Order: sequence, then structure tokens, then C-alpha cells
Amino acid sequence: MAQVTVSIDGKQYRMACDEGQEEHLIDLAERFDRYVSHLKDSFGEIGDQRLTVMAGIMVMDELSELQKRVKGMESEVLTLRKTRDEALTKADKSDSVLTSALGALAQRMEDLTATLAINKA
Repeated sequence: MAQVTVSIDGKQYRMACDEGQEEHLIDLAERFDRYVSHLKDSFGEIGDQRLTVMAGIMVMDELSELQKRVKGMESEVLTLRKTRDEALTKADKSDSVLTSALGALAQRMEDLTATLAINKA
């Protein structure tokens, strides 16, 4: 396991993470620290524990909103896939009808050609 030291609200925390995840953990800590700093700037010194809880709630609120957006996008993707599938099915049916009509027309033309050839002879 790798170890990194992150800073949140000016305090250092040594944390373990999987190898190769060090930069990701540092980035997450920096992002969380921005929430804490924002709250500290807004409310002043209200206690480390309270700041941490409020920042955690803000992060969870943002996560909840993102989850709702993802759900909406997943629903939209399903609708688009269904519409695409229906359009492809309709196009296949149209192709089949058109192929049959062209086949019938070709047969009629061949019949007329044969009739004309017999009448000329």
C-alpha cells in the first residue's frame, strides 16, 4: 500500500491508498479542502467536526444531484435506443415492402416484354 499526506483545513493527515492512486487521493483531499475552506470563509470558526460534517453533507448533496442527472441521462439513452430500434424495424419493413413491389414490377415488365415479343413475331 502506498502512503500519502494530505492537507485539510491546514492540518496534515497521513493516509494509505492502493499503489498508483496517490494523485487521485491527493486530488480528492484538495477538493474536499475547498469545501471546508468555503464553509470556514462563510461561517468562521465553528469547530473542526462541524465543518467536516457540513462539508461532507455538501459533497453528498452534490453527489445526489449528479446521480439524479445520470439517472435522467440513462432514461434518455433508453428512450433514444428504443426510438432507434423502432425506426430500424420500420425501415426494415419498408425495405421489404419496397423490394416486393420492385420484384412485382420487374415481373410485370418481363411479362409485358414477353407479350410484346410474341405479338411482334
